[in-house]
Amino acid sequence: MKAWPPALLTPVAAADRKRGDGALVSEFIESLCVQVKDSIGGHAGEPIELRDWQRNLLDHIFARRSDGRLRHRIALVGMARKNGKSAIGSGIALYGLMMGPKGGEVYSCAADRDQARIVFGTARTMVEKSPELSAVTKVYRDAIEVPETGSVYRVLSSEAFTKEGLSPSLVLYDELHAAPNDELFNVMQLGQAARKDSMMLALTTAGVKYDSTGRDSTCFRLFQYGEQIAKKEISDDSFFMAWWKSVDESDHREEKNWIAANPGYGDINDPEDFVSAVKRTPEAEFRTKRMNLWVNAQEAWLPAGVWDSLDQSEVIDEQTPVIIGFDGSFSNDATAIVAVTVEDQPRIEVIDVWEKKQTDNDDWRVPMTEVDAVMMQTCARLNVVEIVCDPYRYQREMENWAANGLPVVEYSSSSPARMVPATAKFYDAVGALELSHDHNPTLARHIDNCVIKYDRLGPRIVKEHRGSPRKIDCAVAAVMAFDRATQVREQEPESVQPFFIT
Repeated sequence: MKAWPPALLTPVAAADRKRGDGALVSEFIESLCVQVKDSIGGHAGEPIELRDWQRNLLDHIFARRSDGRLRHRIALVGMARKNGKSAIGSGIALYGLMMGPKGGEVYSCAADRDQARIVFGTARTMVEKSPELSAVTKVYRDAIEVPETGSVYRVLSSEAFTKEGLSPSLVLYDELHAAPNDELFNVMQLGQAARKDSMMLALTTAGVKYDSTGRDSTCFRLFQYGEQIAKKEISDDSFFMAWWKSVDESDHREEKNWIAANPGYGDINDPEDFVSAVKRTPEAEFRTKRMNLWVNAQEAWLPAGVWDSLDQSEVIDEQTPVIIGFDGSFSNDATAIVAVTVEDQPRIEVIDVWEKKQTDNDDWRVPMTEVDAVMMQTCARLNVVEIVCDPYRYQREMENWAANGLPVVEYSSSSPARMVPATAKFYDAVGALELSHDHNPTLARHIDNCVIKYDRLGPRIVKEHRGSPRKIDCAVAAVMAFDRATQVREQEPESVQPFFIT
């Protein structure tokens, strides 16, 4: 299968590649760096064996001009996940540490410290497994030092204001698409000024584009710039980009599109995993992680027709334990009470929904007395294990329910830490046909109204925009209740707190 060239490649003259350091970097990696874990690409402890496309990539990145200087100051390499980015990035970092200038400063950067430690951690393990490298280095938790040359390799987090005064000789920026802002990138780029042959190399997958200009994303802005160079619309020899991606963006289920975005397809990564993942991964996430395509910030949540195709559930009886999801509002949004059974195949049943109709006056408000009465009746009729509530605007009602002995727990639907995994869990269950529902038309409409918001915190359901008349409250209540129902069934640790009357 053809892995080189990638879909987008900025031009580099053959003479510059020939006089460059690519062959030296390849030799260094293959001679001194080892696999750190078992994978399709090799076994832990074995020497890294670079593929032809990786050698070509290194030849392009480390090209030199006729005056002997490195051609590129900034290099952006984009490919889908699980194509060996961490291994090759670690090898490059160690090359820059060992073979770079005396007093060199090599840095692993990322959106957060844990992400930055991935490349660094792989490099540290390579050093520990290499008698040659470990003999000339000192290894610390977040640094590797070469005492003889005074060079050091460190991990940096994204708090850019603490990084002024650095003079990097090589920067490895992992998953640049997740950078929350430009600060760290700009600080490291400006810090290169005192170095003759400094380079910043970003290894990343695609992410979310919030607008077409790229103003909101460092990575998307650089991608657009590299795309212009690759298409010869502009010229900038100091900038390099190699970007593997699906050429045909129309169908994410086609194997030819997976091959185009993954230079290690069938060699470094497993084709069977793609077949499995495409069935259970939200389309937008599959496009970014497996096809290396940029997606819009908001996408439709469930594929068209999949919700209606689920089985119609039987009416919930009084013995079956249930979780009640409650998402309340005052005037503009809907208020919903939804029950989800604690079973291997959960059933979803809408208890009631209050929503302003077109015929209602502008002063319409949610009938809170009626909501309260329905909740009390529901808990008297069904075997309610928990009532999961978003406390926003319903603090008084929650206090009243708790005072009457109802099992109320707080569950903030605005918390990404809670809603990102809950959204994914619900999506997976729908895709795997592992739940049924009462085919309530209001719930179906609210689910259709949901869009997925993608950002560095993860995908979660939201309204299409603030103030939108398209309601999603019934869907939110169902997701909340489903999340807790599965946790209760699997006896997972509590992720919500009981509601206490103050």
